[in-house]
Amino acid sequence: MTTKNFHRFSGAGRYVLDEELAKIVNVSIALEMPLLLKGEPGTGKTMLAHAIAEGLDMPLLVLNVKSSMKLVEALYQYDTLTRLNDSRFGDSTRDVSNISEYIRMGKIGQAFTADRRVVLLIDEIDKADSDFQDDMLDVLDQMQFDIIEVDRTVTARFRPVVIITSNAKKDLSDPFLGRCNFHHIAFPKPEMMRDIVAVHFPDLREDLARACINAFYRLRGIEGVEKKPATRELLNWIRALRADPDFRQGAPVDDTMPYLGILFKKSADMEKAVSQIGA
Repeated sequence: MTTKNFHRFSGAGRYVLDEELAKIVNVSIALEMPLLLKGEPGTGKTMLAHAIAEGLDMPLLVLNVKSSMKLVEALYQYDTLTRLNDSRFGDSTRDVSNISEYIRMGKIGQAFTADRRVVLLIDEIDKADSDFQDDMLDVLDQMQFDIIEVDRTVTARFRPVVIITSNAKKDLSDPFLGRCNFHHIAFPKPEMMRDIVAVHFPDLREDLARACINAFYRLRGIEGVEKKPATRELLNWIRALRADPDFRQGAPVDDTMPYLGILFKKSADMEKAVSQIGA
């Protein structure tokens, strides 16, 4: 990788990027290393991959990791059922004797065979077991994998920009961590949250914006809440308030805390919020 790819990404669209995160993104692109992002839900880990794809004008492929997923599913699938049906009914244009016609690429396979460089987002890697994690990085290191059914090796045409996210629900193995660059995305402070809100609502009254953000952080600070409201909930809350004529005309947000069901998605959390407001 030449240095022309260094310091290329500087943000995109509605993603507010801090300087340190921009640096680690560009270093990872330059060094051709996966970038592992950790942080609580709502800190923008997934959206960063979308922003990188937009900012660098690359296609985005998303591998949503499931707890039961096997690595081969991310590489390719052999569609035995379709082949069986074709052999039984004989009304297909496919050649049943040619197994290659029944091989479908998974997300990693699609990234390797794409006709241009792509951004590959591997979302919530902590859901997978350690064997999946380590074997996946072996594939990404070597930039190739085998399709055993047809004795074929797939080699990446272009090395993808790999972004991996983790909600830190489960520890990742030391070998896995050692093969990635790492960045922890902290939850935005109020000053940065104001910038985020401004990007999404450039015409929002300053007093309403500040009142919403202050109330939001007050609610996030309630002790014992299992699922704290995240940035997504704040933006949806502001949309609701903007649709309400009372708040468009200047009704105080802090006094009433309306539409708490947009911010809290669990009954116990809602009860804690209601009791805190009434305290």
